[in-house]
This record gives sequence, C-alpha cells and structure tokens, in this order.
Amino acid sequence: MSIEKSNDGVCEAIETIIKPREKDLGEFSVRRTLPTTQRKTVGPWIFFDHMGPANFSAGSGVNVRPHPHINLATVTYLFEGEILHRDSLGSYATITPGDINLMVAGKGITHSERERPEVKNVPHTLHGLQLWLALPEKDEEIEPAFYHYPAASIPSITVEGVPIRVLMGSAYGVTSPVKTYAETLYVEAHMQAGQRLTLPNTEERAIYVVKGGLKIKETVIPEFSMVILSAADEVVIDATAGSRIAFIGGEKIGKRFIEWNFISSRKERVEQAKRDWQAGVFPKVIGDEDEFIPLP
Repeated sequence: MSIEKSNDGVCEAIETIIKPREKDLGEFSVRRTLPTTQRKTVGPWIFFDHMGPANFSAGSGVNVRPHPHINLATVTYLFEGEILHRDSLGSYATITPGDINLMVAGKGITHSERERPEVKNVPHTLHGLQLWLALPEKDEEIEPAFYHYPAASIPSITVEGVPIRVLMGSAYGVTSPVKTYAETLYVEAHMQAGQRLTLPNTEERAIYVVKGGLKIKETVIPEFSMVILSAADEVVIDATAGSRIAFIGGEKIGKRFIEWNFISSRKERVEQAKRDWQAGVFPKVIGDEDEFIPLP
C-alpha cells in the first residue's frame, strides 16, 4: 500500500492519495484501498475493493463460499458481469450492472456470492466495487436484512455536462432510495477529457478513479487511486481522460475494530463473533449449506 501525503502546499483540498494493494482472492484479485494502517474510514465507509475487470474462462468465476459478518452493511455494485447472492435470511438475488445489493449484517448474517450456471459455463467478465459500511453504534445489533435495488430505481442527473448516478444519499438535488443508517454518500460519475465537476460537501469524503485520470488544481490523480479530500468547499476535479469515478463520504463514524469479516465498535464483540463462527452458532446460508470459509 502506497500512501502519499499532500504537504507541499500544491493543493489544500487533498489530504492523502492512496494507491491500492493487490489482494489475491483465488479465482481473481482485487485492488484494496480501505482500510489502511494510516486511514481506516471515510465517513461510515470502512472497506473498499475494486474487483477486476477479471476475465473468466468457462467453468471458472466468482465462488465465494458462505462466511459471516456482524455490525456492518455490505454494498455491491457492478460495472460488468453478474453475481448470485444467497444468505441466511433466504435471500436469492442476482446483481447486474447498475443495481445495488445492500446486505445489513446487524447482529449477524451469513452469505455466499457465486454465479448462476448459465453465467459460469461460458467465458465472462466481472468488474465492480465491493464496499462495507460500519453501522452506527445504535444500529450495530439490529436484525439482519437484505435489500436489492434495480438499476432503474437509482436516480441519474447531468451536472456540468457530466452524467451522474446518486447511488446512496443525497447530492446535486436528488436522493437515492437506498437505505442508509448514518449520513452516507456514494456517487458515480462518467467524465470526458476536459470536463470539470464540483464535488458535493460532506464531513469526510474521497474519490476513487475506477478508470481514466483526474487533476485537482495541479495535482495529478492517476487511475486506481483514492484521494482523501479535506474539508475545503467547492472542490473541483478535472478529467484528463475519459474517466469513471466513485465518490464516497458521509459523517465520521468513530473508532471501529476490524478482524477478518467482523467489524464492531467493541473489540469483545469481534472476539465473540470469532468464537461463534468456530462453534457453528451463525445461521447457515439457505440453499448453500454444505460449504463454508473457516476462520483464518
């Protein structure tokens, strides 16, 4: 993981630029930018993986066996491909590009992420983002839930000539229907070279360059980089190439403990979840009961 500090006065809007580390998940690898030693969260966001683009031959693909979570919510968003979600609530949902899957772990949930046979049995591609939200302390132990939002339900708007989707929260005068627990922002934008965009303000925020490249004043933001922004108002980004960006942010969530798939404001709760998984206390994924990922 490479962390670059902006301490040369070039741009007061930038606190840090994070270059992700590659994480091998077996069938494919991801670029992970959050959490890092230096930066744990951006608003309520505590985990950020860029999956792919990964090209799979027939017979291979996404095959994430059942595993547990507590005290968080996962957000899955695809640019290309399809994933089949199952969980211990009985949810069975395929996510396709533009949709959002929101899985609220609360007091505990188990899920798997695989592919339908008709997808897996032909050559295919997967490309998307996997994010986790830390739930506010008052909501950490709520009942688990799963929400699927089809692409058509997500609001789109054009700002300064830039097509934008407000995936979560409110920005640019529109509000997403996706459920939130703290003040949360997640926005996607497609920019052409030479276009400019003024970013929304929120307590904490960051931009990730999925594709292309940006500049903030004279600071170059390369592809696959995450920029942690300061509290400066009216931050403007300039696209140096055709770019797809993800903007995340929201209210500061406070300290969280994270180990494996468990996140909590209480270290003892993480330790309890580890014991519960080893003891088989977590509920099984309905329709996918035979396999599981052991505690590392």
